Amino acid sequence: MHTAAVVGTGLIGTSIALALTGRGVTTHLIDRDPESVRLAAARGAGTPRPPTAPVDIAVIAVPPSDTARSIAEHQKTELARAYTDVASVKALPHAQCLALGCDTTALVGGHPLAGRERSGPLAARADLFQDRHWVLTPTPETSETTLNRALELVSLCGAVPVLLAPSDHDRAVALVSHLPHLMASLTAARLLDGEDHAVRLAGRGMRDVTRIAAGDAELWADILAANAPAVGALLTDLTTDLLRTADALRRLTEGEPDGQHAALAELTGMLRRGGEGRARIATPHGEGAGSPTSLSVPLGEHDRRLERLLDDVGETRVDLEGVNLPHTEAPPSAPVELLVAPDAAHRLTDALRERGWAVR
Repeated sequence: MHTAAVVGTGLIGTSIALALTGRGVTTHLIDRDPESVRLAAARGAGTPRPPTAPVDIAVIAVPPSDTARSIAEHQKTELARAYTDVASVKALPHAQCLALGCDTTALVGGHPLAGRERSGPLAARADLFQDRHWVLTPTPETSETTLNRALELVSLCGAVPVLLAPSDHDRAVALVSHLPHLMASLTAARLLDGEDHAVRLAGRGMRDVTRIAAGDAELWADILAANAPAVGALLTDLTTDLLRTADALRRLTEGEPDGQHAALAELTGMLRRGGEGRARIATPHGEGAGSPTSLSVPLGEHDRRLERLLDDVGETRVDLEGVNLPHTEAPPSAPVELLVAPDAAHRLTDALRERGWAVR
């Protein structure tokens, strides 16, 4: 791949452009907002001018409600020989493309599963997609050349391709992306009614649960609307669970002892199901293969340094496989051994060294 165009210079579009430009691909930046294009170009994402001839691939990085229209518009001007998009919903935009008469042989849907709480070109990163899943949704009419171009795009961005049917994709992201975002937003909204002293007590747990609620509300409303059937079905099931939980809590405070015992068992069962569901989430690609890597970190004489070390590890968001503490009779210089998944070892090492730890 030698040339590309990115239509939409927000977080995802600019990050793709940065990755492509960094791999030597001549990348053209297109956006209705000239200021956004200017900022993306200033970041080194590409040239702020449309190409004079069709590029190898055009990446349509606009909201789902604008995706089909944008593809149709740029196919008419022959912007590229192949087209893909990054919308987090796939079935509806594809149906809209068919209705608009788009050339679907030159089109393959795409969705990189990566993002940040911040938006816009200033938040973009060239490594945003490194080792992240990137779903492609070819249809029977997608040409082999188009699919290969999209696969090359994914590779140049450092991501891991996953091929799914559009409807399968939409059900999957409703469960693992759209529902969690909605729940985070609804939970965070409860803070608006909380008393000041309660909000001040919010710690890491609340911050972790509500972190993604800081996303762009208009964009997420667009995403949820485009995937309404799949998200709505999940909400119906979740509503049943919430009502059962509320009823169990009511019986714990109002019922007879036997009823309270049954309610506690039901509540415990629902929490256990949550733990079992959490255990099904695979370790991020590349971080689970092989035995854990051991990192040796000297602490010194003060116990509180262990607390600070573990706090710093927590800030890196790298999950430890285990911690081996030195024997109580070991000298103060004896190190702590951190066990971490092999492909996360370099990331944790670099992050801890930046925080002043001597990692071996």
